[in-house]
Order: sequence, then structure tokens, then C-alpha cells
Amino acid sequence: MKMHNFNAGPCCLPKQAIESTIEAIRNFDNTGIGLLEISHRTPGWERIMAETEQMWRELLNIPEEYAVMFLGGGASTQFFTVAANMLNKKAAYLQTGVWAKKAAKEAKFYGEVEIVASSEDKTYSYIPKNYTIPTDADYFHITTNNTIYGTEIKYDMDCPINLIADMSSDIMSRPVDVKKYALIYGGAQKNVGPAGVTFVIVRKDLLGKVERPLQTMVDYRTHCPEEQKNHSMFNTPPVSAIFVMHETLKWVKENGGVEGMYKRNCAKAELLYNEIDRNSMFVGTAAKEDRSRMNVCFVMAPGYEDKQDAFMAFAKERGMVGIKGHRSVGGFRASIYNACELEDVQALVDCMQEFEKLNK
Repeated sequence: MKMHNFNAGPCCLPKQAIESTIEAIRNFDNTGIGLLEISHRTPGWERIMAETEQMWRELLNIPEEYAVMFLGGGASTQFFTVAANMLNKKAAYLQTGVWAKKAAKEAKFYGEVEIVASSEDKTYSYIPKNYTIPTDADYFHITTNNTIYGTEIKYDMDCPINLIADMSSDIMSRPVDVKKYALIYGGAQKNVGPAGVTFVIVRKDLLGKVERPLQTMVDYRTHCPEEQKNHSMFNTPPVSAIFVMHETLKWVKENGGVEGMYKRNCAKAELLYNEIDRNSMFVGTAAKEDRSRMNVCFVMAPGYEDKQDAFMAFAKERGMVGIKGHRSVGGFRASIYNACELEDVQALVDCMQEFEKLNK
């Protein structure tokens, strides 16, 4: 039986990226030494690092005035690293979910934090509108996609101050106008690789502007000197995670780039949301105008709440993996990142339709 992976992250990866990584673990770059054993100072690995950065720049059209870094620690480490490097006195945050709330909490160690708007009043089921961004803040921080609640900011906003975005779960899913952002960061384990590496894209002229001294590893300048000669290798990089990222970006490039991913993702999301809206047994949880193309959240419709466990078991028997909603909200969540195929979504839709016929 084919398994359909809807895990929220770590999640499904392109099959060719997995296969090429398996081979590299056995024998990297025809060296006779495996990927997990090589020195990160070998020419072969330096090439992988340079190619990975170049693919990021090509796929997202990243200007030269931005540095691209691959760091450890996950996006949660960036919650405080961003503030350490960018917050002098005050920062503004849009609170659209648990991760946005945690990012704001970490920033408070470095200065004043203003929450300009929050959707916590309705369990983060919508993206706040009509808020005012304070122009006296050092930056405005947003989380573009909210994996737990299934909402997404699907456009690049115009911002009167430096705009910083956590794009952990929707990077490479659509074209992005990088020039509108001062800094973009995120964990790789959604669309661009496995857990273990974090990407940071930052405008170089913003670095070194804070008044506080910074620890060496926290200071972005350590990882992206102006000459960009060390390709984020001040210390040993997470080579296996970066290699999978390299292979995943190759797959993205071969499949139409971010424009191709955008078309795929729109088709998958439309298919699944249409079924949720049609099916009498299910209902979506996010405001329709803010529905995420990456994480589709839904629950049993009123009157069918007692069928939740039955549907979970029914779906599992048919190869659906990872559709249980986050423990904080319950229900169901299908994460349909780039590598998730339309046939996987169709299999879930078929499963939902079959369950409806058997239980009406």
C-alpha cells in the first residue's frame, strides 16, 4: 500500500533528493568517503555550499546586497538571534500563532516589543487586518505561514520600516519579492530540506548596527563577512542537512522553480479545500481568505464530532500519514508542502468521500 505523507515537518521530501543523499552517504563526490565522514573543507563540499547558495539566489532572485547563510539551531534560535542583531530599542510583532508569540517573547530580552495585532482571540484562525505599524520601531516581524492553525500571509506587504519574516513553512512555495524584506529566515524542514539547518537571508547593510556587543556565534557578521569567502563555515556546518537542501533545490529548479511550485501548491490546496467545503462531514477551521496553501486544517462538522477517531483510523488504513491536528487544537491537518504530490491529495479526498458515503 502506498503511504501518503502529510506530516507537518519533518515532512515529505522529493524522492530524488532522498536517493541521491543515500548514495552520497555511501560515497560522496566519488571520494570513496561517505557524506557523514568528509571534511567540510574539502573542495567537493565547498562546491556544494557554493551551489546551494547560488540556487537560493537564482530561485528567489536574491540581490547581491543580501547575504545567504545556512546555520544550525533551528528557527527558534533565530527568534533571539534576529532580535540580538536588529533590535536597538523597539520592535513590532504581528501575533498570528504560537511561533509568532514565541518569537516576540524572545525579542523582549533585547528591548521593547509592541504587539501590533493578534488573532489569539479566535485561536489564531485568521490573519489580523487594518493594524498600524509603528514607524518608530526598528523592524516589523511577521510569521508568513502558521502551521498549527492553517493560516498564511500570501503576499509581500509594503512596510514603512524594516520587514522581517519567519518563512519556515512556506519558503519556496511561491515567488517572493526579497527586496521588500530586511531579513527572511526559517527552518528547512518543510519545503527545502530536513531538520538540522536554518536559512537566513539578510540585507548586509543592516548588520553591525546594534549598540550592544554580540557573542561571536550570535553575530550574523561571523557567518557572512562582506567578502563571502567562507560560505557560512566559521564552524562545521550541518553537512547532511545542507546536502539534502542542495538536492531538494535541484528538484525545485527542475520542476519549474518557485513559479512551478506555486502552480502545484495552488492546485493541491484548491482540490482539498473544495472537498472540505463540499463534504457534509468536515469543516475548515481557518478564515477562508486566510487559508494556508501549506497546512490545511479541518475538523468534523457539527453533529459528527463523535466520528473523529473513526475517521482517523479509516484514513490510516488507507495510507494517510500525519493528518492528526496539532495537540493544541485537535482535529486534522494535512500538510501539503512542495514535495507532496497531487495524487497524494487526491487519495485523501477519495478517503474523505468514501467515509462520507459510509456514514451519512
